[in-house]
Amino acid sequence: MAAKIGVILSGCGVFDGTEITEAVSVLIAIDKLGAQAICVAPDVAQMHVVDHMAGTPMDESRNVLAESARIARGRIKGLATVSAADFDAVIFPGGFGAAKNLSDFAVKGANCSVNPYVTRLIQQMHAARKPIGFACIAPVLAAKVLGARVTIGNDPSTADAITRMGGTHETAGLTDIVIDQANRVVTTPCYMYDDSTPWQVYQGAEKMVAAVLKMIE
Repeated sequence: MAAKIGVILSGCGVFDGTEITEAVSVLIAIDKLGAQAICVAPDVAQMHVVDHMAGTPMDESRNVLAESARIARGRIKGLATVSAADFDAVIFPGGFGAAKNLSDFAVKGANCSVNPYVTRLIQQMHAARKPIGFACIAPVLAAKVLGARVTIGNDPSTADAITRMGGTHETAGLTDIVIDQANRVVTTPCYMYDDSTPWQVYQGAEKMVAAVLKMIE
């Protein structure tokens, strides 16, 4: 039976939700490597909505679950309805949604809080010794909740915040992964490097997915 991998989305669009290329890369890698992706998102309001051409907030509101459903082609579960028992592993793609909708890291940095359902799922997976993958900025969730060893590439300010949250940061190249065997966590930088290309993002995502699946075995 194919391994079931929860893919935790945070909206649709890099500046206010899930980074779409990262999410699609994760979904393709999961399928390519013979596992089953199950998309999940919290049923909460986005922090704000950003005009992705102008890069400025818009005067409207959107729902994280409804926006994430765009990426999932409508097949998505609410985060409050799932638990670690539903998955063999979970993966968090990046995008500012991880720092705005799954947590408030974008506003509060090291003093951030994490959505309680996100915290619950990460803690449940950790307690069950089931692996978790994080891409781009999402590793800050692992640092905050688990004090894990992670990478977000080489950004000094984010690395410092990770350390202040109790995590350990390891510098890594944009297609590299960092594995924290003790916490069963795999991380990769993806678009934390501004000059990343879609192909490079996919390579890092696939390596992360492969490492997560190997931990399941």
